[in-house]
Amino acid sequence: DFAVPKRFGLTYVDSDGQEKTPLCIHRAPLSTHERLIGFLIEHFAGAFPTWLAPEQVRLLPVSDNFMDYALDVEAELKAAGIRASIDHDSVSLGKKIRNGEKSKTPYLLIIGEKEISGGTLAVRNTRDKSQVDFSRADFLAHVTEEIAERRLPAKKKVK
Repeated sequence: DFAVPKRFGLTYVDSDGQEKTPLCIHRAPLSTHERLIGFLIEHFAGAFPTWLAPEQVRLLPVSDNFMDYALDVEAELKAAGIRASIDHDSVSLGKKIRNGEKSKTPYLLIIGEKEISGGTLAVRNTRDKSQVDFSRADFLAHVTEEIAERRLPAKKKVK
């Protein structure tokens, strides 16, 4: 680049003692940041792998009665470095699940009476729409391992 060094008034003294304007070499191995982010969004269609997702886990308490348990789980996840949030909306569970799937949050944790009494989590994977019960410790181990390994989502099977 010939223009930028002149605009910034950059100079150096060469071996002959004369002041010269340097050349500036730009390096962008992945293009500009904006183009890279656009490429990633398009490539993953907004459904980022868990390690890259802005929100990795969303907790869905069935009602306000289960908020204390949800807050405990959220604190545990955040302490492990997982980006988690609680859906505080006063809508039906079905609507909360739909909203979580539309926002492409990788994991939705449904919290109700059964989960509190058993100390478990009903974990819904938004990629394959499966739902499995995990203990809190097992889910934490599962998601932290997935993030640490930077696993990509499994490809959907074509019928």
